[in-house]
Amino acid sequence: MDQSLTTALLDDLCALVGKPLPERAEIRVWGMSGVERVTFPDSTTAVFKYAKEPFDREAQALRVAHQRGLPVPELHATAMRDKWLGMLMDDLGTPVRDADDLDGVAAAVMLHAARPAGGLPLLDGAGLAALPGRALDHLQQLRKADRWTDCDDIETALGKISASAEARVQGATLDPFGWVHSEFHPTSVHIGENGWHLLDFARAFTGPGLIDLASYHGTTETPSPVRLRVFLEQYVAAGGHEDALAARGGLTAEAWALGWHRMWAVEWFMEQAIRWINDPTRDFAYIPVVRRHLNDVVQLLEV
Repeated sequence: MDQSLTTALLDDLCALVGKPLPERAEIRVWGMSGVERVTFPDSTTAVFKYAKEPFDREAQALRVAHQRGLPVPELHATAMRDKWLGMLMDDLGTPVRDADDLDGVAAAVMLHAARPAGGLPLLDGAGLAALPGRALDHLQQLRKADRWTDCDDIETALGKISASAEARVQGATLDPFGWVHSEFHPTSVHIGENGWHLLDFARAFTGPGLIDLASYHGTTETPSPVRLRVFLEQYVAAGGHEDALAARGGLTAEAWALGWHRMWAVEWFMEQAIRWINDPTRDFAYIPVVRRHLNDVVQLLEV
């Protein structure tokens, strides 16, 4: 990460809000984005977030979310430099506690009830059905670069999923269909002294809300359709659309949601591997994750 670039972005943002340069403290920083708490000489604080493509649409999503009445951090200023987005926003402080399942349900109900944002990417049934083919394209590019050469099993799994995708995506536009946060985890629901807020809209899109509900419990453990069914029932009981429980693509709602969420994640990991990060030294970490998720997809989607 280029420190001179983040410094220049912060300079631009401070000029826009008429503030002197602050002290900076990292909250979370990785290769393609970072979050810092900044403290100005008058002791007021703000959050400085920066990101490059494909995470550079977050300001747009946050503005629309704010217009829709969703509880998101308020943006004070945004700036662009060398294709990096910089944002200065409210500092919500340290969470008073971690979000639980009922907090996630409440946040999802409110998000999915909001009118969708026209400018966000669309992932409908055709978009979902195209994911395994896109992943195969990424695999081909990786092999051309003499990478992922011992991955015939990944190619086979993606071929199976692709062949049955058209049947399995049926019902993709059933409600809830609209806002998808896409990084919807307990850490994205900030519970502070002044209530709760939704964070991390960098990859928000328009699509099946069940993708959010399937992502809430994370992807490090074996997916649990039983646990997700309980979560879906809690969501409906809290005011979420009753079609969240409806069968789709010949599958239960929970199997459909978990299967397509994992397929969405696989395509994203493979795109990162060849395009956004493109670091062969990371392949040893990516390949086992892709294999594990694809095995889950084949079972969940019954292909």
